[in-house]
Amino acid sequence: MGKHPVVRILASVLALVLVGCSEPEPPSAAGAGNPAFATAAGESIEWASLRGEWVLVNYWAEWCKPCLEEIPELNDVDAHEGITVLAVNFDGVSGEELVELGQRMGIGFTMLADNPAPALGWDMPQGLPATFVVAPDGELKDTLMGAQTEADLMALMKRD
Repeated sequence: MGKHPVVRILASVLALVLVGCSEPEPPSAAGAGNPAFATAAGESIEWASLRGEWVLVNYWAEWCKPCLEEIPELNDVDAHEGITVLAVNFDGVSGEELVELGQRMGIGFTMLADNPAPALGWDMPQGLPATFVVAPDGELKDTLMGAQTEADLMALMKRD
């Protein structure tokens, strides 16, 4: 014969309490902890320091024509109060070569030295351009594929 049903229930409840069973945290753009990312200019940005504003993480490449078309639009979006645009080179260009490439392409917003996706729990985009939209609360709100316009991005951020 097995244990009495009440004893089994109490044992199960005790096991849950001892294990510290809790619901998992909802996914966020912050991934684990507060990662810091190096910029192409040699500075560091702590992800948590961007809380309270919209963050657009844009993947681009020199050979991507739609990327070239959207750079002026992203420069304009980055100029808005409460919005930060971060550029990530899809081809892994780094160092002085990345700085020079960004200047040649007219990128006026901050370029990251490395891909932040692994630290943030994101998948690398499969096409370009790709823009990850992170709300002021730190939650990943959208992943946009293709060239974006200032008007479309501003409308998206106004909706939320």
